Amino acid sequence: MSVFRVKKTLVRTVLVVGFAAGLSATLQGCFLAVAGAAGGGALVATDRRTLGAQTEDREMQVKALAQISQNLPDNAHVNVTVFNRRVLLTGEVAGDVSKQRAESIVRGLNNVNTIVNELAIMPASSFSSRTNDTYLETRVKTALIAEKNISANNFKVVAERGSLYLMGLVTMDEGNRGADVASRVPGVTQVVKVFQYIQPQEAAAAAAAAATAPVAASQPDASTPTVGAIPDSSVSSRPLDQQAPAPVSNSNAVHPGNPKATTP
Repeated sequence: MSVFRVKKTLVRTVLVVGFAAGLSATLQGCFLAVAGAAGGGALVATDRRTLGAQTEDREMQVKALAQISQNLPDNAHVNVTVFNRRVLLTGEVAGDVSKQRAESIVRGLNNVNTIVNELAIMPASSFSSRTNDTYLETRVKTALIAEKNISANNFKVVAERGSLYLMGLVTMDEGNRGADVASRVPGVTQVVKVFQYIQPQEAAAAAAAAATAPVAASQPDASTPTVGAIPDSSVSSRPLDQQAPAPVSNSNAVHPGNPKATTP
């Protein structure tokens, strides 16, 4: 075979391999998109809130953040978390006027049932502190996943300067178990329960409804790899490092909302 033919064959081979790789990546991307959509359905199905409540919570959070940002000084650091029309305010503000202003803004939104104002009057937290809070949230979520007899999907985890806030629609027993798990995660300085409690029979009814949800929203078979799942390399049978339990309490900053308010 001539040198020219050899080069021509090599070029064709490279082109074919490149095309195949590109096609594979494209197909994989499509599969990831479909799998992600199915996974999103699963999260919706296992959430104890109604679909309408989930949508309303997201809209309420966006509106609250936008209005607080427009009406509070630039040095304010306010986080807004909404779960089942209960609004949790965390972060730091310069004074009580700003703290009450943030709460007033939230109370002016449609269908806010309860406001939990945990804003601290102090300088805004540092970047490293906020990074550590994100890390703590991940550690707590991981610990909740590993805990038997409770579902991590029923808990919303918020960390602020080492304090851990837990929201969710849970039974009294689930709330106590979840708080105990969170209190033992290294770095957590305190756990504040901001739960809305339901009766065991309500939890059982929600579980039954999730079990009969459409196939796209069902849990994958344990033997089938799941796109988007936590990689095996990050999952360990070794428990997380433990610490003496941090103090656990109920929030004492719970204030009534204004369900009949009209958004300006």
